[in-house]
Amino acid sequence: MYEEFIKETSKFIFAENKPEKADIIFVPGNGYSQMAERAAQLYAKKYAPFVLPSGKYSISAGRFGGVLTGQKRYSGEYQTEWEFLKDVLMKNGVPADAVLKEDQATFTWENAKFSRKVTDQAGINIRKAIICCKNYHARRALMYYQRAYPDTEFRVCPCCVDGITRDNWIESERGIKEVLAEVNRIVTQFSLMM
Repeated sequence: MYEEFIKETSKFIFAENKPEKADIIFVPGNGYSQMAERAAQLYAKKYAPFVLPSGKYSISAGRFGGVLTGQKRYSGEYQTEWEFLKDVLMKNGVPADAVLKEDQATFTWENAKFSRKVTDQAGINIRKAIICCKNYHARRALMYYQRAYPDTEFRVCPCCVDGITRDNWIESERGIKEVLAEVNRIVTQFSLMM
């Protein structure tokens, strides 16, 4: 019974798919370089013609919290998550004209909702999309982007940024805390969307 709970929680939280050709790659806002680096790799392999990083800063911090990984390579004076993620994308070969702009979102639902406004204003019909996000943030990011794009098929291509994985989250206090906090956020925030 206990093992089944762990297995099902892992399967639910750590959503992941193999990438497929898509219309766009979404990168919800954050201070980690890995998600934008992964998006740049997928762009280079021609999985999508556009990348849309999204984010102003965390609503709880009230400012961009800074670069959390890759500080030596990405050392700019970034005011927003979008500025940071755009720099990561461009330093990894994504041309500026392939990077769309959403720099007002302060939490995940806004990342998705405001990204929808950007793609609608650009006249881009999103039939299939890729999301590059933190691995244990994958289910919540997917939930919000599916809500904003109900007719879109999504492929989630997450990154492990802090050593917490589907296979080891239960082995550390931090892993348990992070994963169960995501479960709580999904339940709480889902009810707010209704």
